[in-house]
Amino acid sequence: MPVSLQGRIALVTGASRGVGRALALELARAGAHIIALARTQGALEDLDDAIRAEGSEATLTPCDITDFDALDRLGRAIYDRWGKLDILVGNAGVLGSITPLGHIEPKEWDEVLAVNVTANWRLIRSLDPLLRASDAGRAVFLTSSVAHAADFRPYWGAYAVSKAALNALVRTYAVETMNITAIKVMAVNPGPLRTRMRAKAMPGEDPMTLRTPEDFAPKVAALCSPDWTETGKLYDFPQDRVLSFTAPA
Repeated sequence: MPVSLQGRIALVTGASRGVGRALALELARAGAHIIALARTQGALEDLDDAIRAEGSEATLTPCDITDFDALDRLGRAIYDRWGKLDILVGNAGVLGSITPLGHIEPKEWDEVLAVNVTANWRLIRSLDPLLRASDAGRAVFLTSSVAHAADFRPYWGAYAVSKAALNALVRTYAVETMNITAIKVMAVNPGPLRTRMRAKAMPGEDPMTLRTPEDFAPKVAALCSPDWTETGKLYDFPQDRVLSFTAPA
C-alpha cells in the first residue's frame, strides 16, 4: 500500500542528488513538506521544481552539514515555523579514501567522522525536542554493511569506523527514546546502488547491474510512516528485511 505522509514535516540531509534527492522526492510524493538540506543551491532549486511537480512543497536549506552552529539555528527555525519535526532522514555522507589506515591524512579522517557521525549527533541534539513534539517522530540514518559485517574489509577504515559509530549512535538514541516517546529510530543499509559514491568506491563495476536510489526510496518512506513500529534495528535493503543487532558470538 502507498505510504501517506500527508501533513508531515520531513528533513532530508544531502538532499540535492543521488539517494538524498530520491528520498526527498519519495517523501514529497507521499505528501510530506520537505526541508531539503544540501550544500549546492542550484541543485536544491532543481529539487524544489521536482517536488512542486509532485504537488508538494519544500523549504530549501543551503548548508554544509558540518556547519554545526547552522544546524542549531535550523532547529530553532523549524520550531518557530512548525513547532515540531515529524521525520529526520540522515542521508548525507562521504566515503573518504579507500586506503590503509596508516595512509589516511588526519584532515580527511576528521572530515569523514564529522560528516558521517558528528553531524548526525548534532542533528539529534538540535532536533530531538521537535521529534518529541510530533505524534509519531521518525528518525532514519543511512549506514553501510561495512560497519556490521562479521569480517571487515581492508582499506575501508575511515568509512567503516564512521558507520559503525553511526550504528551505535542510532541504537543509543533508540533506547533513550523507547517507551517514553513516540519516536522510532532506524538504521538503514541501502546496499550497492547506482550512485556517484558507489562508482568512486567500485570504479570497475557496471552501474547498470545495480538498483537505483529510486528503487530504494519507497522502503525508506515506509520507515517514516506513523504506522512504523520498530526501533533500534537495521533495515537491510538487499535482503528487504529488518535485522536485529546482536552481541558477538
